[in-house]
Amino acid sequence: MARKLKPQKSWERINLGSDQLKRFFITHLDRIYAAKMHLISKLPILAAEAKFSDLRNAIEETIKGVQNQLARMQMIYMLLDAEVSTGSIHGLIGLVDDAFEAIKQQDGEAELQDLSIIFYLQNIESVEMASFQILRMAAVKLDKQISTLLKENYEEAKSDRALLLLISSKYIIS
Repeated sequence: MARKLKPQKSWERINLGSDQLKRFFITHLDRIYAAKMHLISKLPILAAEAKFSDLRNAIEETIKGVQNQLARMQMIYMLLDAEVSTGSIHGLIGLVDDAFEAIKQQDGEAELQDLSIIFYLQNIESVEMASFQILRMAAVKLDKQISTLLKENYEEAKSDRALLLLISSKYIIS
């Protein structure tokens, strides 16, 4: 009687210490980096558009946070002996551009425009947090310092998101 082999579970077949993991990591780091670079060019425009002073201040703080995150990401590239590459980045940049287009549609209605700014910045922060979480899990197999840098980026994005939630509740209630 022939033995029946059990199908392997997919996670048992993945070699997490492989070059494939490093390529995956760098490819997705590139995407987040490009999106952050794109976002940093757009945030000053949003700050100027925001009517609610708390929102304007939060956007200015976010600019500083994104600059810190970019610096940490550059350190990660150095630790990996890798350079930033421009691959398929349309998804994240498209998210940023779509957000800015939706915000412009509220032009002339200050309250709705500010609310749109908050809404889309929340969405962008959520995507960043999720991306940093996944990369951080992958980084455990690459380098502890990389994992720490990604944790700092995640915590900063989380803090920005919490601040935006606080501002939105204050904005809607007042």
